[in-house]
Amino acid sequence: MTDTRNALAGIVGREHVSDDPESLQVFSGDHSFVLPIPPWFAVRPGSEGEVQEVVVWANATRTPLVPVSSGSPHFYGDTVPGAPGAVMVDLSRMNAIKRIDRRNRMAVIEPGVTYGQLRPELAKEGLALVAPLRPRPNKSVIGSLLERQPTLVPRYHYAFPEPLRTCGVVWGNGEKTYTGEAGYGPYSLEDQWRAGLRQVDPKGPAQTDFVRLLSGAQGTLGIVTWASVKCTLLPSVRRFFFVAARTLAELTGLAYRLQRLRLGEEVFLASGALLARLLAAEHGVAALKEELPSWVLVVGVAGRALLPEERADVQEKDISEAARACGLELLPALPGAATGQIEDALTGCSPEPYWKLAYRGDTADVFFLAALDKASGFVATARTIAEEHGYPAGDMGVYLQPQHQGVAHHCELSFPFDPSDPRELARTKAVHTQIGERLIGQGAYFSRPYGSWADLVYNRDAQSTMLLRKIKGIFDPNNVMNPGKLCF
Repeated sequence: MTDTRNALAGIVGREHVSDDPESLQVFSGDHSFVLPIPPWFAVRPGSEGEVQEVVVWANATRTPLVPVSSGSPHFYGDTVPGAPGAVMVDLSRMNAIKRIDRRNRMAVIEPGVTYGQLRPELAKEGLALVAPLRPRPNKSVIGSLLERQPTLVPRYHYAFPEPLRTCGVVWGNGEKTYTGEAGYGPYSLEDQWRAGLRQVDPKGPAQTDFVRLLSGAQGTLGIVTWASVKCTLLPSVRRFFFVAARTLAELTGLAYRLQRLRLGEEVFLASGALLARLLAAEHGVAALKEELPSWVLVVGVAGRALLPEERADVQEKDISEAARACGLELLPALPGAATGQIEDALTGCSPEPYWKLAYRGDTADVFFLAALDKASGFVATARTIAEEHGYPAGDMGVYLQPQHQGVAHHCELSFPFDPSDPRELARTKAVHTQIGERLIGQGAYFSRPYGSWADLVYNRDAQSTMLLRKIKGIFDPNNVMNPGKLCF
């Protein structure tokens, strides 16, 4: 233990190495059903060079490393050690916003930069970042994008890693690479900027896109030390509209139509139960759920730069006509929810406690990709399973987010529960497990296979599993990067 502490202290400094059991407890488990395993140490590197030295040391000593960049709480088990004797690589100290480039609408950031930190800095330059649904303020921007958390504006979602473009990575073998456009220049961002490079193009060297390997890898291939992200102009006019329905199927045609015509900024569908938890404080959820419609399609419009009011007016008119063509009505407000309350929820970070935990204290989520016209069947199956286990189906929240310009949809089923009640905990765990098993058999695509979903996914595709293990052997031959996750 002493030798390990001294070795790590020699890399990052003694004050940035911890083996205090109370401090390590934060990393030993999370809000998933993954078995808790305490790490051995936690280190907080402060630079790309220190990250590389830690990875080289881990290879020499065969020590498992688990990278983490977001603050608590964590949810999916990917940052819980999958092997004993692991060292947590806490990247929160690397929190520099290295560059904001308004002309090219790009920002270059380190992995410790959070949504709560980045958003106000971008706003000073008239820029914004397309973000997930009401993220935690201490959520790492790079961590969120690497794990492909769905973002709210499908028209700007040109590929699943968007808006992530290029990055610097220390692979599991200790070697350093800059991806995309940055891979052509020297390993110095400052030198690249002086030469006119802006880290915009994700392809390269040649047509290789290494970000595709890192996307969804759960830290099993390497550690990203910086990344460039594509921004948008900050809207000067913003409005939100709603289309209510009794069933999800009634909204499907309009959602497809909006994506085909590229109408709207934020576009997503949600059940009333989920919207109530998103918009209301802890003790107001039940009352708001009674007022809200069963299903709502949320559409945002925005005006930027030239003629912003006119741009927003045109979008509003076109969306209203599309709704009428589908036999639906575009509403300017939701019952029980103030306009400012909705805008805060869709453009800001979550207050404390995190909105998913405020209602009952914990949540179990099942999420996958699917075609929107099949979502109703998946929701019906989940509701049946919940009722079979005695879970109140009315509490089940549903969030459907178009991705990749509507090519696919992120489908998320949310089950709030009281973690202090053993019966509720056991019941929700059974529902969570059975829904995953049943839906993957019905065609749900678990593109982010956390925890027990990994076996469900990889046991169905032997060829892809074999290929991924070969890639792992190239970039992390000693299996030091987050062993036990995915198919590794």
